[in-house]
Amino acid sequence: MRAFVFDAYRKPLHEADVPEPTVGDHDVLVQVAAAGLNHLDAKIREGEFRLILPYEAPLTLGHDLAGTVIEVGGSVRSLKPGDAVFARPRDHRIGTFAERIAVAESDVALAPTSISTVEAASLPLVALTAWQALVERGNVQPGQKVLIHAGAGGVGTIAIQLAKHLGAHVATTASSSNAEFLSELGADVVVDHRTQDFEEELSGYDLVLDSLGGENLAKSLRVLRPGGLAIGIQGPPTPAFAKAAGLNPVVRLAIAGLSRKVRAQAKRLGVSYEFLFMRADGDQLREIAALVDAGAIRPVVGATHPFAETAAALDDLGKTRIRGKAVVTLP
Repeated sequence: MRAFVFDAYRKPLHEADVPEPTVGDHDVLVQVAAAGLNHLDAKIREGEFRLILPYEAPLTLGHDLAGTVIEVGGSVRSLKPGDAVFARPRDHRIGTFAERIAVAESDVALAPTSISTVEAASLPLVALTAWQALVERGNVQPGQKVLIHAGAGGVGTIAIQLAKHLGAHVATTASSSNAEFLSELGADVVVDHRTQDFEEELSGYDLVLDSLGGENLAKSLRVLRPGGLAIGIQGPPTPAFAKAAGLNPVVRLAIAGLSRKVRAQAKRLGVSYEFLFMRADGDQLREIAALVDAGAIRPVVGATHPFAETAAALDDLGKTRIRGKAVVTLP
C-alpha cells in the first residue's frame, strides 16, 4: 500500500510501497480518508525526540486520522466494519500517512457526526493535548483565568474553545489579524504578540498552556498567581515526565538538566511547571466528539492537501501561516 516514510533521521519524507498492516486481536484496521499534519511529525523526522521517543527507520509518519473501519480483531467489541472513526494512534504505532493502518481499539472513537471527515482528521492530537492540559492536568474550573499561547494554531484554536466551555476567562496571544477570529472562538483577551508584551498586559492567571518554550515559558511563569500552573508542550521535559515514561537513568539525568532552570524559576515564584507529552486515549476522544456534536467545539482547518503532496505539506508547516490545522486527504 502507499505510505509516506523517512529512511533515517533528517532524511526527506517520501512516498513508498509498504506492507499491509498486521491486525492484532485488539486492533481495528482503518481505511484512512484524511490525516492531520502535526509539528510532532516534523520533529520526529528531525530526531528532536529520539531521546524520549526513539523510532527505528524506515518509519511511516502521521499521528491523526479519520476513516472507516474495514476489519476488526477477534476481541474487539466496541467497533465494527463500516464505522466512521477518528484516532490518534499511540506512540510506536503511528503511521497515518498511509492508505490503511491498524490501531488499538482503545485509541479509537466514533467520529463526530456533525462535521466532515477532513475536520475530524484535524482533531485527535490537538484536542487530546488541550483536554489533557486543561481537564486532566489543570482541572480548570469556572471563573479561573487561563492563558493559551499561539491561539490561532492547531492546539490553540481547540484549547480556547475548551477553556471557554469549562467556564474560564481566556486570554491568548496571536497576531492582530486573528483577534476577531479568536474572540469568536471564545477568547476574552487577545494580546498582539508583535506589538504587546503579554507579561505587561496579564497577571494573576491560574494556568498557562505554553506551546512555544524558551523565554516565552519563562515569562509565562511570571503571569501566574501564586500556586498557578504552567503546562509546556514544547518543553523542556521534567524529571517527573521521565520517571513516568520509564526512561533509563542516563536519559533521566539529562532531562533533569534540561529543565533545571525553569523548575528553579517556578519554585522561586511559588508556581509549578509541568511538561505534557500527550498520549492516545479513545475515551477522551469520545468526550471530545460529544462536545463537537453539541456545538461547544468546532474544528479549524486552514489548509487541505492531496495525499500525493504529503511530504511538501509537512515541510510547509510553520512556513505558511494558517489558522488551525492542515490535513491531507486520500482518494
